[in-house]
Amino acid sequence: MTPSINATLDARGLSCPLPILKTKKALAQLNKGEMLEPITSAPGSVKDLSSFCEQTGHELISSEVNKDEFIFIVKKYS
Repeated sequence: MTPSINATLDARGLSCPLPILKTKKALAQLNKGEMLEPITSAPGSVKDLSSFCEQTGHELISSEVNKDEFIFIVKKYS
């Protein structure tokens, strides 16, 4: 079952740390429990987004690689 996405963030072409900073800003616009789908092209975002979620309490629902794109689903915690 695919989670219901509330917002998508296109962070392709941005180098670290911009995808994480933009993810943080996009999550601030969502309500608790809503889902954000960040899409990046930066390979470092896999580790960075996982660490970001651990540190902030947001839940990393999924992480996948599709060619040269990294697609995540993050559930807002607070």
